[in-house]
Amino acid sequence: MRAPTQPFIDGDFRGTSGGRIALVDPATEQNWCEVASAGEADVDRAVRAARAAFEDGPWASMAAADRGRLIERLAQLVEEHADELAELESVDNGKPVTYAKVVDVPSSVGHLRYFAGWPTKIEGEVIPVAAPETLCYTRKEPVGVCGQIVPWNFPLLMACWKVAPALAAGCTTVLKPAEQTPPTATRRGELALEAGIPEGVLNVVTGDGETGAALVDHPDVNKIAFTGSTVVGREIGAKAGAALKRVTLELGGKSPNIILPDADLDAAVKGSWTAIYFNSGQACNAGSRLFVPKENFDDVVAALAERAAGAKVGPGLDQATQVGPLVSAEQLERVTGYIESGRSEGAELVTGGDAPDGDGYFVSPTLFATTSDDLRISREEIFGPVLVAMPYETLDEVAERANDTDYGLAAGVWTRSLSSAHQLAARLRAGTIYINQWGMADASAPFGGYKASGVGREHGHAGLDAYLEVKTVWASLG
Repeated sequence: MRAPTQPFIDGDFRGTSGGRIALVDPATEQNWCEVASAGEADVDRAVRAARAAFEDGPWASMAAADRGRLIERLAQLVEEHADELAELESVDNGKPVTYAKVVDVPSSVGHLRYFAGWPTKIEGEVIPVAAPETLCYTRKEPVGVCGQIVPWNFPLLMACWKVAPALAAGCTTVLKPAEQTPPTATRRGELALEAGIPEGVLNVVTGDGETGAALVDHPDVNKIAFTGSTVVGREIGAKAGAALKRVTLELGGKSPNIILPDADLDAAVKGSWTAIYFNSGQACNAGSRLFVPKENFDDVVAALAERAAGAKVGPGLDQATQVGPLVSAEQLERVTGYIESGRSEGAELVTGGDAPDGDGYFVSPTLFATTSDDLRISREEIFGPVLVAMPYETLDEVAERANDTDYGLAAGVWTRSLSSAHQLAARLRAGTIYINQWGMADASAPFGGYKASGVGREHGHAGLDAYLEVKTVWASLG
């Protein structure tokens, strides 16, 4: 397992003007690698390489079909290196390697393959304007150089979410992975070059928040795409707005998961467990608020507690692990702080709330029960394996309570009634609604949030359009 340790700029690994960052295995708390931290000069070099590739290199004049073939070749190489990439994901952020092999890597490949088909289908249109003897048409053109900043919870997958549509549109990019999890980003930079994608088209700058800020502030970056916390997203959105840069933001969530009285309770319990404890709760669309009919509340909570208590908590490289460690000591402190807050504010701790003995940033799957929507654990994004279950009595009540949040990324409904399912799907203020399932995603299906959960959409046609400008051309035929 090899982890490239330098920024990947203009087709090569380069030394940096910054320092070094130690990468910590969250299962052991031991340093396993060091990577360079790119400074402002390195970011500038990467942006200049991306600009040159966009305006003057072979990428600028490449036929759309050829661009699609190179993206497809990158997908093939990611697939061929699946085991290597899955192990890197497991070591750097702690996720079970079995999940990385069946979710992260295949989904990354699927995303690249989907967008590999788009370059030949980016079309303008002829507009039948009122003016006589006039031809009016539109062209869809790449927005330019993109700065793309991705989080630590799904490093490879989130990078593919960003890079694939940018390349399909004909853009060039500077990718900035999270400081905790850069190895798969730099490795994929190598694979892109091996696939035949020209130098300078895909650059990777490793580093901390200062590196990301330098990328956002760079005057020659045309678009910023960011996935991460709402706090940081607000800052980036403000900067992009001041500079009038294009921006898409996929931010946090406090997603409601609603079990209706007629639901298949066994399926709902199983799905609700996955909704919150998958990836140790470190998912922006985690189903962290569970609403249960009052008459079913005790049974559902007991079943979830039994399943949570029996989950295998352990290192990501252990094939039997179901719940891995949190990504860092900082994240452990954050999550355990919310658990203490839940206790002190009077919520009932049904199960979990502790850390297994030994090294590693582990937290047992935790379940609270409460009747209050006002507790911090009921309102704030925890980003850990902590579920808050709350009873309700009527459909109108639960719809109102589910929407009473600053966020709007996802929501779920468990029911046998098509009428109830689609009524709630219309009423819930969220970008994605799951009915009798949780967490489904596809490269063709738009993903993004309402309210403080973000701006714009990723995936599908909407995700591609975020990397295109529309130009209108008027020509006199007289």
